[in-house]
Amino acid sequence: MEDLSGIYLPVITPFYGQEVDYESYVTLLNFYKQKDISGFIPLGTTGEIPCINDDEYERIIDITLETLDGQFPVYAGLGGNYTEKLIKRIGKFENTGIKGILSVCPYYNRPDQNGLFNHFERISESTDLDIIIYNIPYRTGVNMSNETLLALSEFKNIRGVKDSCGDMKQSLELIAQKPEGFSVLTGEDYLFYITVANGGDGGILASAHLHTDEFINVYKHLKKNNHKSALEIWRRIERIIPKLFEEPNPAPLKYCLSRLKRIRSPETRAPLGRISEALQMELDTYLSL
Repeated sequence: MEDLSGIYLPVITPFYGQEVDYESYVTLLNFYKQKDISGFIPLGTTGEIPCINDDEYERIIDITLETLDGQFPVYAGLGGNYTEKLIKRIGKFENTGIKGILSVCPYYNRPDQNGLFNHFERISESTDLDIIIYNIPYRTGVNMSNETLLALSEFKNIRGVKDSCGDMKQSLELIAQKPEGFSVLTGEDYLFYITVANGGDGGILASAHLHTDEFINVYKHLKKNNHKSALEIWRRIERIIPKLFEEPNPAPLKYCLSRLKRIRSPETRAPLGRISEALQMELDTYLSL
């Protein structure tokens, strides 16, 4: 069973005229599949999953698998806060060819730790797909404890966590305790260097749409214990990260990708909007360097 390690790209969903821009999406996939990334994650938060309808979701999965043609593992963003409904939805994608799912902790209804454990236990038992748990309490309202995560890691198809817990102490303790075969992938882009340097397995990084090769080289140098070389590269790319999250993700990133001609339009879907003129100017300055 292959490890979950390295850089995974949570792909944006391009829009044009408020429709999914499938042409730009294929262009993006073809661009990034030339990079040495570890896998693709369509239809996550960066892919604006709350604003994607069912038909669009299925077509995006089909196009992703067709374009990548088995060259990379695909983990689809597939989560929810109604366990039974989610299990039925996961069943629809069992035999599509995706490797697994990235599944967020149930949001809004804020279950306790027993509720979180039972939710993912039932998902695990319902599917043969690999599962990456997404712990992001500032979006869901509930933080999965390390104790719960480690208990869930005993299920063979719960392969890792996208860690956006927001607490570096919790993250480092999880890395120190994680069992073999269970991966800690940071979802906090600015903590990528720290995470890998302390034994984490990589990251699911929206920022890696930009400077993709540099992010990969940071990872490779750290895994070879070349910390000085990794830090030199990291210092060159880390300053763009706060700007990409200064206003709601993925709007700043889409602006950059549009300026780089990788997508036709920086459009997002409401309730997200375009970024401010002030941030546009800052990003223009950065992109011109």
